[in-house]
Amino acid sequence: MNVPEDGLHPDALRIIPPAYGTGSLADLLPSVSALLGVPGTTDVLGLTDRLDGVDKVAVLLVDGLGAYQLPLVAKHAPVLADLAAGGRGHAGTLTAGFPSTTPVSLVTLGAGVPPGAHGVLGFTVRRPNGRVLTHIAWGDDPDPRAWQPVPTRLELAAAAGVQVTVVSRSAFEGSGLSLAANRGGTYVGADDGAAVADGMLAALRAATGPALVYGYHPDLDHFGHEDGIDAPTWQAAARDVDRILDRIVHGLPPGAALLVVADHGQLNVPAAGRYDMAEIPALSDGVVAVAGEPRVRYLYAADGAQADVLGNWRGVLGADARVLTRDDAIAEGWFGPVPAEHAGRIGDVVVLCQGRAVAVASGWEPAKAGQLVAYHGSATAAEMTVPLLIVR
Repeated sequence: MNVPEDGLHPDALRIIPPAYGTGSLADLLPSVSALLGVPGTTDVLGLTDRLDGVDKVAVLLVDGLGAYQLPLVAKHAPVLADLAAGGRGHAGTLTAGFPSTTPVSLVTLGAGVPPGAHGVLGFTVRRPNGRVLTHIAWGDDPDPRAWQPVPTRLELAAAAGVQVTVVSRSAFEGSGLSLAANRGGTYVGADDGAAVADGMLAALRAATGPALVYGYHPDLDHFGHEDGIDAPTWQAAARDVDRILDRIVHGLPPGAALLVVADHGQLNVPAAGRYDMAEIPALSDGVVAVAGEPRVRYLYAADGAQADVLGNWRGVLGADARVLTRDDAIAEGWFGPVPAEHAGRIGDVVVLCQGRAVAVASGWEPAKAGQLVAYHGSATAAEMTVPLLIVR
């Protein structure tokens, strides 16, 4: 396996907690909503001070554009480099929610609450019937409005008279994840970067009053997973992100602002950092189901076996992971407050991989999950820290 150098400073591997209530993805759309005059919302992030007079806001989420990847991306993306340096406005950071994975982050952003409240608590989770739900391959079972019961910030903004538009891949329209994260807006299919930019600008220009336009672009994350951060395909995806930003930044109509964010960062994982449950029998002892993903593993234990599972995983992974009980992970605040009806979605044992380690679950999940180059999901700064770039 060819694993490129991703250029991360050692500081990027430190563990950081999510900043719910002060500076996380959960705080972004409530702050945007307050700027746009939606009743009952609070501008935690202080956007009103920076964006006085703005009544049309575009939020572009670039999947996988972590704050610690910006120096590498900037080599291929001069417009983004300028934004990241604060040359056209404000450049700051937020944290993702936990786990730092796409479905969790998209719903955390869209619902404007921490993961514990909205209930989308992992890339995959175990349902009460024992089946494993993969949130990115989710249709209508379970019902997205029941599984994720919190009204989205798009719904609340639309109800308050804001013109709300979602610009994303056509294939995602009506999916369980889209309904959980983005229900409430007019959906515009956009199947490449140029279409995302054009769709967002068209919605801003057509708005006759306050407007919120959300756009999503997945390619940087995709090529990071497939080929690694700083691989040639990843570099090409970075250049495409720059073309999107160039188009939007130079096309913003009067009274409009662009906010650029991400759902998580990534880090490349060498072969030596991979622990596979299929190759280490102790890791499967007492385990009846596995979910999560390689950087944050959820283990569901047989009756009475939680302590044994906890001990086995701590013994094998050592300093390469923090291994917690569900109760301890909740008590430490990783998910925010978790109601009883959502707690069982989290594994009995939660494995937070550290450094450049992953916990592969061959035989429990598709083989592809253990064959990626770049990963995310855990709580290192590289995965948890995302940019907040503001242009008006």
